[in-house]
Amino acid sequence: MVHQQRSAARLSSFSDTSDAEDIVTLLAPRLAYFAGVARTEHVTRAAQEMQVPQSTLSRALVRLEEDLGVQLFARRGRTVALTPAGRTFLASVERALAEIERAAEEVRADADPAVGKVAFGFLHTLGAETVPGLIHAFRADHPRVRFSLVQNYGEAMLERLRAGELDLCLTSPVPDAPDLVARRLDEQKLRLVVPADHRLASRRRVRLAEAADETFVTLEPGYGMRRITDDLCREAGFKPRIAFEGEEAETLRGLVAAGLGVALLPPPAVPRPGVVELTVTAPRAVREIGVAWLAGHVDTPPVAAFKKFLLSRRGRLLPD
Repeated sequence: MVHQQRSAARLSSFSDTSDAEDIVTLLAPRLAYFAGVARTEHVTRAAQEMQVPQSTLSRALVRLEEDLGVQLFARRGRTVALTPAGRTFLASVERALAEIERAAEEVRADADPAVGKVAFGFLHTLGAETVPGLIHAFRADHPRVRFSLVQNYGEAMLERLRAGELDLCLTSPVPDAPDLVARRLDEQKLRLVVPADHRLASRRRVRLAEAADETFVTLEPGYGMRRITDDLCREAGFKPRIAFEGEEAETLRGLVAAGLGVALLPPPAVPRPGVVELTVTAPRAVREIGVAWLAGHVDTPPVAAFKKFLLSRRGRLLPD
């Protein structure tokens, strides 16, 4: 009776406090002990196999039954047998322990210097040529390292970095935030992209101010290239008139080819018909590309190796 009252009080405390977490904290260390005894049906033998004192094992089982308020074993001297409640509980415990072991193996594999995984984010405009070339070069010395690749715009990648979903990301502009570490790696010249039949299409170079009266197509607010476009136009003395906003540079090139405006964009991986790409002589039209990671985060060996590789590519990150 006292035992039942004690168990009921303990379970009532759990339900009053929130407290699946409390229950897990109390029960988790005892589950492996329970499974070991259930497998051998002998406390002494289980203690020997798990290399723990028999007294520790016995106390853990008693506390587990008290915390659950259920008898899991029928005791017969030194041997034990599962009760019906014990058999039900064992099935769930074995699944839980197997899942924990699977997760442990997965994180160990991800941290393995030879075959681990790097969660790597990058801008859409770096996906066609730059990133494949980087990974190919890195894997010459680390052939079995795996990558989880994420393409997105800069702010979204930084949020995923903060959430622990990414280890590293290539972004632009290079972020300046107290919770992040960022290093400039390279810069990329930007072009004024105009339709093939545009009044400026016969030129090779142009001052951005010469496009002050043009309609622009740009990336949406929040994208790094949109911020750079607005800043460069402001520096050239005008505010761009925006006709269309998109999410990918190649979509914008298609809009330019259709005669719907002009755009400031990084060079394409493959030349696009229907447009002409002009060098901007003033203001200096470039975007900086940098690598960022979470401050204070401890790198796994494969992440540390890839970070070192990226930093070694300063000034030659981008293809010629």
